[in-house]
Amino acid sequence: MSRSDFPSTAGTVVIGAGIVGSSLVGELAERGRDDILLIDKGPLSDPGGSTGHASNFIFPVEHSKDMTKITSDSRDIYREFGVFTNSGGIEVARTEERMEELKRRVVSAKAFGEDAELLTPEEVEELVPYVNTDIIKGGFYSTDAGTCDPLRAGELYRQQAKDAGALRTAPNTEVTDLRVEDGEITAVETEKGTVEADEVVIAAGLWSPKIADMAGVDIPLTPAVHQMVSVGPIERFEEGPEGEINYPVVRDMDTQMYERQHGNDIEVGSYEHRPILWDVEDVPSIEESPLSPTQPPLTEDAFEKSMEHALEIIPDLLDDPDAGIRHSIDGLLSVTPDGHPLLGPIPEVDGLWSCAAIWIKEAPAIAREVSKWMTKGHPDIDIVAHDHVARFDEYGETDQFVESRAHEGFQKIYDIVHPREQWQSTRPLRTSAFYNRQEDLDAEFFEAGGWERPRWFESNADLVDKYEDQIEDLQRPNEWDNRWWSDIILGEHLHLRNNVGMIGDTGFGIFDIIGSDAYENMERLCVASMDIEVGDASYTPILAPNAGFVADLTVARLGKNHYRVITGGSHAGQDKTWFGDHLEGDAELIGRSSELCTLGVWGPNAEALMDSISEEPMTADSFDFAEMKDVTINGVSAKALRISYVGEFGWEIYAPMDRGQRLWDTVYEAGQEHDIRPVGTGVYGETGRMEKGYRLMGAELEIDYNPAEAGLTFHGVKDADFIGKDAYAEAIDEENAATLCTLSVTDHAPEGGEPRFMTGGEPILDQDGEVLIDEEGRRSYVTSAGTGPSVGKHLLLSYLPQEYAEEGRELQVEYFGQHYPVEVEVAGNGGVFDPENDRLFRNEY
Repeated sequence: MSRSDFPSTAGTVVIGAGIVGSSLVGELAERGRDDILLIDKGPLSDPGGSTGHASNFIFPVEHSKDMTKITSDSRDIYREFGVFTNSGGIEVARTEERMEELKRRVVSAKAFGEDAELLTPEEVEELVPYVNTDIIKGGFYSTDAGTCDPLRAGELYRQQAKDAGALRTAPNTEVTDLRVEDGEITAVETEKGTVEADEVVIAAGLWSPKIADMAGVDIPLTPAVHQMVSVGPIERFEEGPEGEINYPVVRDMDTQMYERQHGNDIEVGSYEHRPILWDVEDVPSIEESPLSPTQPPLTEDAFEKSMEHALEIIPDLLDDPDAGIRHSIDGLLSVTPDGHPLLGPIPEVDGLWSCAAIWIKEAPAIAREVSKWMTKGHPDIDIVAHDHVARFDEYGETDQFVESRAHEGFQKIYDIVHPREQWQSTRPLRTSAFYNRQEDLDAEFFEAGGWERPRWFESNADLVDKYEDQIEDLQRPNEWDNRWWSDIILGEHLHLRNNVGMIGDTGFGIFDIIGSDAYENMERLCVASMDIEVGDASYTPILAPNAGFVADLTVARLGKNHYRVITGGSHAGQDKTWFGDHLEGDAELIGRSSELCTLGVWGPNAEALMDSISEEPMTADSFDFAEMKDVTINGVSAKALRISYVGEFGWEIYAPMDRGQRLWDTVYEAGQEHDIRPVGTGVYGETGRMEKGYRLMGAELEIDYNPAEAGLTFHGVKDADFIGKDAYAEAIDEENAATLCTLSVTDHAPEGGEPRFMTGGEPILDQDGEVLIDEEGRRSYVTSAGTGPSVGKHLLLSYLPQEYAEEGRELQVEYFGQHYPVEVEVAGNGGVFDPENDRLFRNEY
């Protein structure tokens, strides 16, 4: 496109014409966007980003329902375009530990609907005869894995949008600035001219942070090297069938490498080398690059160990005297602080979107979901909870944070990552006023939203002995089940139930909605009525138009035109963005997360303790449930809300951060005569929650299920309009396709040996061993797992098809390849412990 042809206006501008941007323009055109401009500084069809060099294989199975769905949908889109080759893929294990991980991958495949099986070394050799099976224990075979041609797919997507009359393209056009006026994107400036736009999507891969900076915002990723060499010609491939690939892709997981046929060559890729991060400013221009900007020369010393391991796993191919290295690169790709994509509206600038840090294997489906998000307000696969660009809000956007987490995360790409595993770099980052006191008590800190939160306290180790009789059968002898966990959690749980515990900081995201239109906005956004008295609070779901969950949170009314929103720390950025994007009229959002600390005090002795130290009465008679009042505790002015996520009488106390340590000290010292103990989030977020059947956003609550299925319709349908109302009312009127249930494991060692304890993500099976599937095609799997010490059971939450959602129903769960009997304890809302909520509401002990 010449300067004279460059348009002056466009409805939608997408920056970046790799597989992500090209997929997005095609999907947006499919959904009615009819004035799209696609810009890239490189040529088409290969503009010079990662799309042109990344190894284009697709292994669909992940330990995540949503990412497995995204990857399998992308594979199907490539197949529809005729650019997918179903070669299959095998992950091989050199160690027993890896073989156990491959068993877990088979279970995830079953849970999320992909075909997979374990292979013996001999079976691996039958499929890939050039693998050295003397050094492997076995393999994981993904039958529907394969390779794709993303460059051709991009061409087809662009043509599809052009055929619809919706797309103009501007290749070889460099973006020089983004114009923002009054917090809204208005135009994109390029070397060929300026185009005014209603919305702009940054899909520029590793250049995305540079483009975002032009608008004064952050997209937290960094370029990182993925090394690859191509060796050939390989005699076996020359003499075999024609085609790009005729054998399964091999991933040598323990060495973090892969080997795959590419025509007459064998391509060897590595994530084993030391992390090599680049500054985006150092990435060369197209003119300066011998191959492309994202294909700098191989750092040979970093690849030496990888080549040794490649020679071990495929010696017959690499020892061929006629074969040599024909191509080698330090391929650049995007790495984020947590390994997830960066998607969605950028909160600081209206109309500006991120669609970055996306791998080829998932690009088309992510583009499809983002296009739905842009056109109808929500995706159909839950990419909001874990992939929203706003999840690092207030803490995770600095260069140092991004680089340190990317350095750590690069080493996890093929590693065995435990579902409870914690990041280690750039910690502590966010600490509450309680942190020093908790360190003194030997807290084991986990991180959420950047906040350091005690998971348990080593100082409470004596509670394991104290409650030995109750927890003996619930201890976890298997190292995997016990990893990132402690039986101290069980002791803390029982002590809180019997006495009193203090939990802080809960790491909440807190923000206020203030203004003369605050009520109207809150009423439109919340399922619960916001026409509540000043001083009252309400738990409420926040819904998408399809009645899927966007958030669940607590709202307190502090004044006629003043509401306080309290949400989980891990979802604070996402929830702030949702509210901010939907506020109308005179309503302002003000963040409070770093201003306030939160201390929870719960248990039978909570009333006596708090009433003794507060200047105002703190009793069951003086506080209604869900009532918030001002209290003064040893000179600390705070707000106390009678609410609980552990099912016990007590309060969450919100105090200014600079007075939080005094609050902690006062409660802790006065609590000694009530046998108080500090308690970690292992109780708050797991054992206490599971016993009560409380739902968790991002686990039970997601876009794919509605409040009727989740058992959260107790608010009914209010008269006022709110987002998702019609679909919500319809869901209440119709019979559920599935219902969220609490199950218990009835035998932890059905075949003998050591007892095992599920961690989450496992499939729920019928008595014949088949995965339960509801009438909408959704598969039943464990959304949350945790031990309930008060009831002496290991508990699971799962959505079950309606015909199975009945108390007493006997089913099975699969864990590491073995079936364990489970029984439905509660169908729908309700707790296994204190099902009548006497302890929570009436303080009857």
